Amino acid sequence: MKPFTTLTAVAAPIDIASVDTDKIIPARFLRKLRTPTSGYEPYLFHDLRLDAEGKERPDFVLNQPAYRNAGILVAGPNFGCGSSREGAVYALMDSGVRAVIAPSFGDIHYANEIQNGMLPVTLAEDTCHALREQLRAKPGSQLSIDLPAQTVSDAQGTKYAFQIDEVYKDRLLKGLDEVGLVLQHLGAIEAFEQRHFNERPWLA
Repeated sequence: MKPFTTLTAVAAPIDIASVDTDKIIPARFLRKLRTPTSGYEPYLFHDLRLDAEGKERPDFVLNQPAYRNAGILVAGPNFGCGSSREGAVYALMDSGVRAVIAPSFGDIHYANEIQNGMLPVTLAEDTCHALREQLRAKPGSQLSIDLPAQTVSDAQGTKYAFQIDEVYKDRLLKGLDEVGLVLQHLGAIEAFEQRHFNERPWLA
């Protein structure tokens, strides 16, 4: 997993509350094989981004030239609610999104972002609204996120502090998913198992 330390990227405003995981990637696309060369990028916000004929909706923010390559989303409350599908995070990451800023997140989606090296940033609802207003006023503007300092900086240099659990922060900074976290203690685990079976050989 790629460590997350700092990120400066174009940010896109998503002016929708309670964006559930089926909006992020509709369930029917989860049957598609995801490989390193063929990811879930085409399916991100599929039913919001495309009409019934498969044509882009020009009013959807990520179809607009200034936001197409956004690496940060600034969303409304309850982002990633609904089902627990991890594919929602895959679709975001395959599209180049490394962080989502929102007033609140679905609990499981929040954990799935951490597990895959994305940073979910929780800021007050009025702050998120102000950031979206800035981004709409100047399409293509960048935001900067500093995880060690736990700050978000807007285009004017104003900084907003955010909170994150120290365990999650440490995992992101080191690039550790849950398996990687366990493997840090591999030597101690193997020593315990060897001692355990030496003392109780009948269990082997």
